[in-house]
Amino acid sequence: MTLRVLKGHGTENDFVILPDLDGQYELSPQLVRALCDRHRGIGADGVLRVVRAEHSGQPVDGAAWFMDYRNADGSVAEMCGNGIRVFLRYLSAVGLVDKCAAVATRGGTLRAWLTDDGDICVDLGQPRVLADRPVVTAAPCVERVPGVEIEMPNPHVVVAVSSRNELLQLDLSTAPTVWPGRPDGQNIEFVATVADHQLAMRVHERGVGETRSCGTGIAAAVVAQGQPDGSSWRVDVPGGSAMVSWRADGGVLLTGPAVIVGEMELDGRWLAAATASQ
Repeated sequence: MTLRVLKGHGTENDFVILPDLDGQYELSPQLVRALCDRHRGIGADGVLRVVRAEHSGQPVDGAAWFMDYRNADGSVAEMCGNGIRVFLRYLSAVGLVDKCAAVATRGGTLRAWLTDDGDICVDLGQPRVLADRPVVTAAPCVERVPGVEIEMPNPHVVVAVSSRNELLQLDLSTAPTVWPGRPDGQNIEFVATVADHQLAMRVHERGVGETRSCGTGIAAAVVAQGQPDGSSWRVDVPGGSAMVSWRADGGVLLTGPAVIVGEMELDGRWLAAATASQ
């Protein structure tokens, strides 16, 4: 058995891309963990499996493509905002679509398109801001701070910090504590206002740890500001910057870069070992 994969990233939130147009491969948690291992595998925050909608076995709502996204620990996620941009970049690069596509995900069908300046924009749909205010603690400077709980559609808790300096001081090598937390976990964004319509953010993602960026988290950070007026926000993360617009009709647009790094064929012996206990 051979397997060709690609590596890509969106603001340095990186992914292994597995083209599986006819739905022939099973993504076991073990294989996902092996692919994402940064020392023994390719290394990534998650895996994007590219499947034609009719072969996905999932509700697709008229979309031609399904994005099967898995976190680095092998767990299944509803969606990935940076990942869907990389997904479209791949589809466009190999000629499967032109400049736009409707992509089905476990969080619903989303539309993404190439912008005139070469970035990719995705309509993430309408966020769900929950009434709960979970309490978050993260060393050394965030202690029992209430956050804003948002589904985008991934679960997020957005926590405001006082400055970019406080943001840089956070130790996110271990997961922050959240009470009450969700049984399947949540992404936790720490956000500082640095200028008018400009935020700085760091994120600890469920199933991964701290990542260089989180697309739906970037969107959630803007939604937590509570201004659905169509204005543009810049959000700086360790891996770069992205733009967000929360329109008056409730839809959230996320725009940012998406890069395909390269392609490789996995060694058969490595792949056999990685899939031995499936």
